[in-house]
Amino acid sequence: MDWRTDILTEPHTIAWDYLSSFSMLHEALSGIHDFILSYPKDGLVEILDGVWASPEASIAPTACIKPPCIIGRGAEIRHCAYIRGDAVIGDGVVIGNSCEIKNAIISDSAEIPHFNYVGDSILGYRAHLGAGAITSNIRSDRKPIILHLPEGDIETGMIKIGSIIGDRAEIGCNAVLNPGTIIGHDAIIHPLTSVRGYVHSMVIVKQNGEKVVRS
Repeated sequence: MDWRTDILTEPHTIAWDYLSSFSMLHEALSGIHDFILSYPKDGLVEILDGVWASPEASIAPTACIKPPCIIGRGAEIRHCAYIRGDAVIGDGVVIGNSCEIKNAIISDSAEIPHFNYVGDSILGYRAHLGAGAITSNIRSDRKPIILHLPEGDIETGMIKIGSIIGDRAEIGCNAVLNPGTIIGHDAIIHPLTSVRGYVHSMVIVKQNGEKVVRS
């Protein structure tokens, strides 16, 4: 599986070169902290200790942002958003009311607007989470997460992996993406759907589990 074909097809993130150093995207999750600290901060303002933001970002005074974090140009961090650190927030990204983000790379123009949790995850360009959609990042039994890919299962040895969501993917309201879920580009997940494993690009997943190819 080539993630540049199936998942992230456009280099709309400052972390693109970093991500490109991995054959499997989940491997990048453990190094987000160090990536942020080493990334050049030209044109960014350190608004809090360890938090760098573009002067063109809009950040509500009620937002809570923990370091390290980078916030891109035109990003909108709304009322009571909670960014728990190790977060790369791209240009034009929306982080909405009561949304919680931790250890994540959010590509440009992605939208996480209403009551969402995104942890240990990577979101592609213009990916959108409906209200209440979450990326579950830890199994109930706390065992290491297994990725279920088209070419076979991969034992990651990692306790926490959320979701990898492709460019322009649409995740419906109150959907749950179970640990290690991978969503291909331009896929659609219907509201109230529980998803696990791998969803191919250009596929619609319905609440009853049926999958159809987008026309």
